[in-house]
Amino acid sequence: MKIGDVSFWYADIGLPQTRRPALAGDTTADVAIIGAGFTGLWTAWYLMKERPDLKVLVIEKEFAGFGASGRNGGWCMGTFAWNHEKYAKATSRAAVLEMVKELEGTVAEITAVCAAEGIDADIIPSEEMMVATNPAQLQRMKAEIAHRQHWGDGHRARELTPQEVAQRISVPGVLGAMVVSGMARIQPAKLVRGLADAVERKGARIVEDTQVLSYDTGQVVTTKGTVHAPIILRCTEGFTAGIKDHKRDWVPLNSAQIATVPLPPEVWAKIGWDGHELIGDMKNAYCYCQRTREGRITVGARGVPYKFGSKMDANGEPDAETIARLTAILHEHFPEAAKYPIDHAWCGVIGVPRDWCATVGLDRDTGLGWAGGYVGTGVSTANLAGRTLADLALGRDTTITRLPWVNRRVRQWEPEPFRWLGIHMMYKLFGIADRRETRLQGKPSRLATFGNWITGRH
Repeated sequence: MKIGDVSFWYADIGLPQTRRPALAGDTTADVAIIGAGFTGLWTAWYLMKERPDLKVLVIEKEFAGFGASGRNGGWCMGTFAWNHEKYAKATSRAAVLEMVKELEGTVAEITAVCAAEGIDADIIPSEEMMVATNPAQLQRMKAEIAHRQHWGDGHRARELTPQEVAQRISVPGVLGAMVVSGMARIQPAKLVRGLADAVERKGARIVEDTQVLSYDTGQVVTTKGTVHAPIILRCTEGFTAGIKDHKRDWVPLNSAQIATVPLPPEVWAKIGWDGHELIGDMKNAYCYCQRTREGRITVGARGVPYKFGSKMDANGEPDAETIARLTAILHEHFPEAAKYPIDHAWCGVIGVPRDWCATVGLDRDTGLGWAGGYVGTGVSTANLAGRTLADLALGRDTTITRLPWVNRRVRQWEPEPFRWLGIHMMYKLFGIADRRETRLQGKPSRLATFGNWITGRH
């Protein structure tokens, strides 16, 4: 089994043989973008699309797509994944409904850009299927469908009976499932690599192996020189804590995945899964799975959720306990795959704000902007964020620049050891709640509610 090496997705296509040149001393730009992941690249792409005369510079510490953009589960969802009420309280219900609508359109937008730019990202239009395997999960699933109907996403969500689930996929003990339409399965490293190439074709410049040490009004200080620019956009998501003075802005929450070897046709004949649905479950500590192009199963979930002091993983290497936990989930949901080995295990981080709600914004007085805090739904959300940052940078007043996440600011996370204790306590309670729900076969555990309250998740 290969461990780390960024991700399986790069093992699939190969790590970059050569990197783009680093910054070669001081320079200037009209717009400087920190981070060459989905958010930074989409921002650059839309800026160049609208203003090909602009001098846009994207600054990357490693290589384009090194972070979450090249490590995620490949779920392109287009859904509103945060607390609707928190946004509505600060703006209005109508504004939140507009944001739900805009997010839904991101899947079609990404697909269209890939077609136009010749990006082969293994995109397959599909649906999300969240299975319930005990009464508590079934109750939570029904509540989630009702919640989506209340917040403008009900036309996409519906309930499946156990028989209807069995027609699509074989998962033991299913009592029902929530299906959400309008999504797509992707190979994320293919998408981010293709997008980086498209950004360069549009005329933007990407520099790699260039670490940002700090930034402030008008300048970005890096290990290879200083960039002077009137507009500076931070698009570093889970890696934000590594920048000076931003350690407590967003918590880098760990997520890990495994990939099986390609499974033979006789196994797939028993499992089904011909629709390549994005499979998850309704546990409090939920998982996320996909069927890959070449017939592997990937399984993702939270491993060790957070490293003390906002520390990062080493090149995507998860610990043995996390790999064992993911393997147990694989065998639970797909027992037919249990006799086949795990081929790859990796991990990465997502950005989590203190209120668990994504934001995008630009301070016109300082020229400093930001986007992120997607809390695990970045593949599609980053597209809307990129379009929004581009409009803000260009000084445009558009429908998307008036959405309720724009210029939303929240307080920082607590200093250590409090944030470590809070986050680990939350996930410990999730695990206890899931075990109680399985054992008692009753209502949803209040321990999970308490866990969410501890960190302000709900």
